Amino acid sequence: MTIKPWHMVLVPMLALWLGAGAVSATTATQDFQFIYLYRDDDSTYQRHRAYTGLVLRNQQRPLQGVKTALRESRVKGRRLGLRFTLNEQALNPGESAVDAIHTLFNDTGATVFIADLPLAEVLEIGQSLKDQPVIVLNARHADDILRGSACSPTLFHTMPSHAMLMDALAQFLSSKNWKRVLILQGDAPNDQLLADAFAKAAAKFRLKQVDRRSFVLSNDPRIREKNNVALITSGARVDVIFLADSVGEFGRYVPYQTQKPTLVVGSEGLHAGAWHWTWERYGAPQLNQRFDRVAKRRMTDTDYAGWAAVKTIVEAITRTSSIEPLEIKRFLVSNDMTFDAYKGAPGNFRPWDHQLRQPLLLHLHNAVVTRAPLPGFLHRSNNLDTLGIDSAESNCRM
Repeated sequence: MTIKPWHMVLVPMLALWLGAGAVSATTATQDFQFIYLYRDDDSTYQRHRAYTGLVLRNQQRPLQGVKTALRESRVKGRRLGLRFTLNEQALNPGESAVDAIHTLFNDTGATVFIADLPLAEVLEIGQSLKDQPVIVLNARHADDILRGSACSPTLFHTMPSHAMLMDALAQFLSSKNWKRVLILQGDAPNDQLLADAFAKAAAKFRLKQVDRRSFVLSNDPRIREKNNVALITSGARVDVIFLADSVGEFGRYVPYQTQKPTLVVGSEGLHAGAWHWTWERYGAPQLNQRFDRVAKRRMTDTDYAGWAAVKTIVEAITRTSSIEPLEIKRFLVSNDMTFDAYKGAPGNFRPWDHQLRQPLLLHLHNAVVTRAPLPGFLHRSNNLDTLGIDSAESNCRM
């Protein structure tokens, strides 16, 4: 199945506007769809219980953040003669996400999609639709490959990358002069990615990686050197332990169980993220309250990424007075694009990999400690580019 040229699909709809792709408040209100693609059986959102029945990782979909942003954007939409709407599309088992986007584009003219899908499918979307006039927003995956060798002109990322998150932690440790680090990682694939990303950040900000050790979630006494926290952390003179444990079962026992009194960052202890419910500056309490009214819970990183996905597109439409996808894409990566991230610095997309620039929050479970980039970490053009992959380092080739 192929996508028809964008003008064959959109011209009948755009004829209702003043000019080709122009938005005018004097015309009748028209719907502009955000398509939210997901799978009901997505294993990421299934509750993973620990041995005692505890739920240690309860991942939230970005959907409630999307809904909050759409609710906030109603007034802007009315001024533009637009009604921003949400179309939730659950993919059937075996149904291709690429085919679903083809069908929705050809049948409805929809051009903006928020992909809440497994990584493999987002990678396929990026490669299969890289030359098509659609915008697909990644509000879920932090994997650096999506911003690197598998980047795509179609994909825009509102979730911070692993490189950004680890750079934020490394900046903080460097600013405190806590430079001797032990990396402790599990055997899950994501643990390896996190540990690799932190190792790169440590080198970038001149931290010393004293050692890198693997733990095993087991009670087997024959491998105590891998499952006993005191033993696995022994013999290393360090300031900090970086923990990469995406499951969370082992990592929750690391703080206060180390052989020596040692700070823990990463999967436990100090954590870097896009958002935290205790952030209190730059209008954050108001955003948290608006989200709570919609979702009846606290805002998470993925909620924030979903919210940012909608808000950046609405901002582009408002500033360009256009709903033409190619015009929106051009504006998103231009110097004119600014997005109120509620974190003290305007966000916009990096033109070389389509990652949303944004400050990051370093937090505990119930308090924000500080915001990155930290004072003193400077960049020749934009200090937000001290977080993540800079243009000269990027292997993204669009």
